[in-house]
Amino acid sequence: MRQSFQEKKYGMAEIVKLPMGIENFEEMRTKGYYYVDKTGLIKTLLENQGKVNLFTRPRRFGKTLNMSMLKYFFQQGSNASLFDGLDISKEKRLCDTFMGKFPVLCVTLKGATGENFAEAKGMLRRIIGKEAMKSAFLLQSDTLTQPERSQYKALINTDETGAFTMSDELLKDSLQLLSQLLQKHFGQSVIMLIDEYDVPLDKAYQSGYYDLMVELIRILFGNAFKTNDSLEFAVLTGCLRISKESIFTGLNNFNVYTVKDVQYNEYFGFSDMEVQKLLEYYGFTEKYDVIKEWYDGYHFGELEIYCPWDVVSYCHALKINPSVSPQNYWVNTSSNSIVRKFIDKADATIRDEIELLVSGETIRKKIRQELTYRDLDSKIDNLWSILFTTGYLTQHGADDSGLTGLVIPNKEIQWIFQEQIQDWFEAETKRDTQMLENFCRAFEENDTATIEKGFTSYLRKTISTRDNNIKKEMKENFYHGILLGLFAGMDGWRVRSNAESGEGYSDISVEVEEKEIGIIIELKYAENASFDKGCKEVLKQIDDRNYEEAFIDDGMTVIRKYGIACYKKRCKVISG
Repeated sequence: MRQSFQEKKYGMAEIVKLPMGIENFEEMRTKGYYYVDKTGLIKTLLENQGKVNLFTRPRRFGKTLNMSMLKYFFQQGSNASLFDGLDISKEKRLCDTFMGKFPVLCVTLKGATGENFAEAKGMLRRIIGKEAMKSAFLLQSDTLTQPERSQYKALINTDETGAFTMSDELLKDSLQLLSQLLQKHFGQSVIMLIDEYDVPLDKAYQSGYYDLMVELIRILFGNAFKTNDSLEFAVLTGCLRISKESIFTGLNNFNVYTVKDVQYNEYFGFSDMEVQKLLEYYGFTEKYDVIKEWYDGYHFGELEIYCPWDVVSYCHALKINPSVSPQNYWVNTSSNSIVRKFIDKADATIRDEIELLVSGETIRKKIRQELTYRDLDSKIDNLWSILFTTGYLTQHGADDSGLTGLVIPNKEIQWIFQEQIQDWFEAETKRDTQMLENFCRAFEENDTATIEKGFTSYLRKTISTRDNNIKKEMKENFYHGILLGLFAGMDGWRVRSNAESGEGYSDISVEVEEKEIGIIIELKYAENASFDKGCKEVLKQIDDRNYEEAFIDDGMTVIRKYGIACYKKRCKVISG
């Protein structure tokens, strides 16, 4: 059997390292990292390429590493041994024809951002200027004329602070100019790779200079891709497919591959077989089911995909501590503001649909994959589309009558929804400060009618679970958490959760020291809406376990006892 590059360099016996955060293909292959072979992308691209090819996938699904792989395959002078033992090495004709034969421009626009347009342009100059500096040999190129060498010098000139000084007009022409100079020097057309193409537009939209950035990117890309005879082909990646009318005006032979498309779906993220092989290699096969539950579930075309960042991150944690539980890794790599924006716009109907999603159900919505950032929050239906394209929701089943079935892909994303929903609820309940004050004071005054009415009102505004498989204790924790959030802002209240008292632990205890009032609250999930029974059971528990003893010891002269039974969006309150 033919040895891989890593096996020849490091030996069969040595376990290679997990690639935590490694996005450089050469580093991956030369420094002993485990690599999941995605080189089939090269063959598929060469056999199906358009002049410009855009791949849209959620963040942390391997886009940047794939772009680096393309760079090291095509660029002149590349190290062919990097691809030893990989799928593409079996394609001898393609390798002989294309490997190491092209000048390549490879830039990531991830850092092309700023709080204002001037800052963003400065970062874009820096990114393109640094890429241009890699071709310093053009300053002495005999194939270029003196004016052409001067044009190149203008691309890389800096001031005393090290900032690139190319003019705005030169910036707009920079990618086209650099590719023309490279094509003339090498006598070979240029391959252009643009990673994270939509990040500058996202930041511009958030910071209020969107129209200016759209105009700049439209001209930059138009010059680079539309009127550039020096271009062999281009590949772009991003999260969103920005409207063709907004950025890619007039581009012909422009191919877009989204999460709904069948082509290329196996090259971004890990397939089930790839995950099984990785787990077998590192000795974690017993963790397969939990990894599938937490990090699988994305549907790209007809293929089910795992988030690779999560799988690698959890395996890394398992190497340190084999008993560690799954964690939420994706939430720390991507802004979740879109979820909050969505929930902020939610009316009662939308909240019902979110409840269905959190409970594992499917909803059906029309998905628009081609949007402008200006469209994103113009209406709520567009936000469903953004949640889909950015990986918060995934497709379930075939499209029907123009509608797409949507589900939350896995436990990790479900956790994000639940956390964001809870944050939203706490903010929502505190907007009406007088209502909140009256609700809380009702516990001091033994006003069960006001407590019941107020709590029911809050429950109707938030998101509950409809999953019948969730344990009763988990459902009670949901209501428990809501009450704690409502009590959090009360001045003069000493609030404790599950505090030891008497012969057990009361759900919620409150001491109002100035008024010498002690409040004991026990919550019960009322199966089949058996409210009275639930309230009486927990009131008996308060008495049987002598929860009031701790309050008496603390000098509370008035003790309030409440049994609260909850079922979905309703509750019953009885005092004892």
